[in-house]
Amino acid sequence: MAEFKSVYKTVMDDHFPDDLTISFGKQRLVYRKRSWVMDDKGERVRKGLRYGENPGQEAALYELVSGNLSLGGCEFIGPGKGLVSCLSEEGMLQFGKHPGKINLTDIDSALAAMRYLDARPAVFVMKHNNPSGVAHGASAADAYAKANAADRLAAFGGVVVMNVKVDREAAQAMAENYLEVVAAPDYDGAALEIFAKKKNLRVIRIDRLDRIRDYAPLRFVDFKSLMDGGLVLQQSPLNRINSAADFLPAEAKAGDGSVIAVLRKPTEKENADLLFAWRVEQAVTSNSVLFVKNEATVAIGAGGQDRVGAAEIAVFKAYKKKADNLAHAKHGLLFFEVELREKAGILPIGSAETIRNEAADLKGGLIGASAASDAFFPKRDGVDVIAREGMTAVIQPGGSLADAKIIEAANEYGLAMVFTGQRAFRH
Repeated sequence: MAEFKSVYKTVMDDHFPDDLTISFGKQRLVYRKRSWVMDDKGERVRKGLRYGENPGQEAALYELVSGNLSLGGCEFIGPGKGLVSCLSEEGMLQFGKHPGKINLTDIDSALAAMRYLDARPAVFVMKHNNPSGVAHGASAADAYAKANAADRLAAFGGVVVMNVKVDREAAQAMAENYLEVVAAPDYDGAALEIFAKKKNLRVIRIDRLDRIRDYAPLRFVDFKSLMDGGLVLQQSPLNRINSAADFLPAEAKAGDGSVIAVLRKPTEKENADLLFAWRVEQAVTSNSVLFVKNEATVAIGAGGQDRVGAAEIAVFKAYKKKADNLAHAKHGLLFFEVELREKAGILPIGSAETIRNEAADLKGGLIGASAASDAFFPKRDGVDVIAREGMTAVIQPGGSLADAKIIEAANEYGLAMVFTGQRAFRH
């Protein structure tokens, strides 16, 4: 076991070339491999990525340094606009454990959705390329507290990405948890002093992150390598929903040719939550359904094989995470830790059941929440799951053959519903 653990401490050499050139017809893009000077057993050496997705997988990070790509009238992001790919030693404020591929792709996945949020303090807590919690807040610390509370268990060992400067209060809150990476546009001196006590924490300053909204209308080329050596290339998606004014009315033709429409329009608060939920959807692996309340995620059902299953997963998580938050408020513990201490006789009999019942009475915090689905509902069962938990509004692409039945279900429950006219698949 000790020998196996040691592989996680290894910083591999890689055999990828120092530069890379890709030709799109007569257009050439030139990339430079990134590496950083670091301490390795007392010596200053230059190293690239720690390793890939797993120890034993060599990996390299490349920055686009020359060439501008235009295809079919679409201008793709060109040189001089790098974020994660152009990190320098100056941006690595604290190396901690040398960064690996997953650390940087987690940051990148957060930025892909953060570019659509407004300028208010916002935090993504990322875990294995999916957000575990996302929130707007009145301050950096407030946004972090809300995002962390969305899933305290998953946040352990997570990556925190923030769109504003990290101050003392936010750093103190983050230092209470075990985190792999913190990424932000800047940090004050007090925050860096706090982080310095967490020797394995990577603290990264990303230039331009404070201007991340500038990237909202820009596309990049998305590469997918196939196991046979082939490639699938695509344009990156863009989110067409910039404000609630971009929502489409939820309406469809019924079997008799009449038009059926959702009867209740979203309130101002619901509109804010629906807009936030759709923006967060841009970072979630499909199939996904997520729930939002007061511009903070309550639960995220990601990677489901069917849509109602994704909704049910999110409901299950909401109840579990509400129990965790109640346990934390009462005992400073996660719910499973309360159960263990009760069994050990450290906490009174019934401690866990009391928390479980309270979470159930609160329906996992879902009463009054809004739901987002990254693709249309093929049947009404997903809407049934959402409504029975006390949620009040739904945003979804629309376009299903069953739209009329979906809208009828929404009207039965008094749900507000809007369409986006685009789906948000992410694989």
